[in-house]
Amino acid sequence: MEKILDNDYYDLIINNITIPPDEDKSNITTINFRHSIKHIPVGDANPCLLGQNPYNTFPTLYITNSTISIEKSGIGTVQRNPFLNLKGRGILVGIIDTGIDYRHPAFLYNDGSTRILSIWDQSIQDGTIPEGFTFGTEYSRESINIALKSEDPLAFVPTTDTNGHGTAIASIIAGSPNPENDFTGVVPEAELLVVKLKEAKQNLKDMLFVRPDALCFQETDIMLGLRYLEDYAQNVSRPIVICIALGSSQGGHDGSSALSNYINYLTRLQGIDVSISAGNEGNSSRHYFNATTNPPYYNDFEFRVGEPDKKFFIEIWSYAVGRLSIDISTPNRESTQLIYPSIGSCQQFNFIFTQSKLWVNNFIFEEETGDQLILIRLLDPLPGVWRIRVQSIGNGPISFHSWMPAGTLISNETFFLTPNPDTTITSPGNGINQLTVTAYNQFNDGILIESSRGYTRNGLVKPDVAAPGFQLPCALPKNRYGTLTGTGASAAHTTGAIAMIMEWGIPRGNYTTITGNDINRLIIRGARRETSIVYPNNIWGYGKLDVTNLFRRLTNI
Repeated sequence: MEKILDNDYYDLIINNITIPPDEDKSNITTINFRHSIKHIPVGDANPCLLGQNPYNTFPTLYITNSTISIEKSGIGTVQRNPFLNLKGRGILVGIIDTGIDYRHPAFLYNDGSTRILSIWDQSIQDGTIPEGFTFGTEYSRESINIALKSEDPLAFVPTTDTNGHGTAIASIIAGSPNPENDFTGVVPEAELLVVKLKEAKQNLKDMLFVRPDALCFQETDIMLGLRYLEDYAQNVSRPIVICIALGSSQGGHDGSSALSNYINYLTRLQGIDVSISAGNEGNSSRHYFNATTNPPYYNDFEFRVGEPDKKFFIEIWSYAVGRLSIDISTPNRESTQLIYPSIGSCQQFNFIFTQSKLWVNNFIFEEETGDQLILIRLLDPLPGVWRIRVQSIGNGPISFHSWMPAGTLISNETFFLTPNPDTTITSPGNGINQLTVTAYNQFNDGILIESSRGYTRNGLVKPDVAAPGFQLPCALPKNRYGTLTGTGASAAHTTGAIAMIMEWGIPRGNYTTITGNDINRLIIRGARRETSIVYPNNIWGYGKLDVTNLFRRLTNI
């Protein structure tokens, strides 16, 4: 437990087959059948440790993906049909997020008892640790009910949601109806399992040059949360639908991350599905793309650094056939000169006329993808316009993407001057089998301008579907109600729809061996498509979520 919480240790993702038989198991935390966490001492915290250890071993950092209409997605029609009336009975809903306000009426039965079966709070270390894990505190339904009957519930079950995002996501999926606030969740009879993520380690933020106060979570904790939900559902032999309303612009945007691979595996199992938010990076100006097919084979592009951003990173991903060198210039035109690719490279650059510092890793291949990765980390960058020249080494055509951090990890004052809104789906929404959901405004039927766009870097069709995501009514901590906007909200809305299909299939006995991937294909087939639009496309995917149309294809209604 000490090492998984201790900032004196890095958490590195490793493949289980690489663990020697005589490895000290006190340095290893198992995630699943394929991956584990290896805890290594931080030491002098040299940024070039990223280089000595492969990029993909450092956990990706994730941020929340959100800042009303049930009728628009056909859910109300299905629920009013007396032969269906699907409200999530018998289904578990798993939330991996910022926690939950378990005292809110949205998560209570009429008798005042909780609809939450369990909460694993990774941030509290003085209670009962879940079986098979090494940290955090697990609160059972029984302990939550005891707390709810007391004058001070938090004295017995102290888990809270100070951010509110997790509470909002959970309520959109499965909140109890409240007519006074014109609110109901999609499947108000489902029961909840909640994982409250601990914040990412400061040493990981430091390694990736993320400011200390940024709210973000690390990939390994999300993966452990998935394992917790998977284990719980299997132990009670019940189907589960999981919502991940989190995203990251790190990585190759091709679904090759450890988290994406875990989700791909889960969605192939019977009775498990995962709904993923597409991200809100469509209009953030944090993605750049270039394909230079004619000589001279180089490309110059620029990005502006805002005054608030004292440290951040930029990634450049090339396709396997290209080999790229890079030259970075400050606003006053000091230059690094050409930096060539190598194995395990890391170079530090100091400038004469500015205090700016750069660390550049030009990996000739990144282990997860096999493609070239150039990682640029900036410390105290001079505000203004910087220039990057990417140049072919073999004097041939080049093609590459570049991404900045997502969400609030940097300010809106830092961006590419000639951005590209495409290929901005955040991880883990780039995976093959999980359902990736984008958001549209259900009041005017237009896509939300901030919604991330596909396709993936390797050409996979993403997003899969669009769902309502503009000002969805939701519960908020301290017995309040409000609204939530973004692809996190639309992913939550779709999670409820998946739970309805899962209820029809398994508890109702219509398709007891249905998998998450089966459900996702049904949703794609039943999506509502406009005659004037060609599908699939990188904005709408295969169309708008339409549960009524889906069930028309399955039944005689």
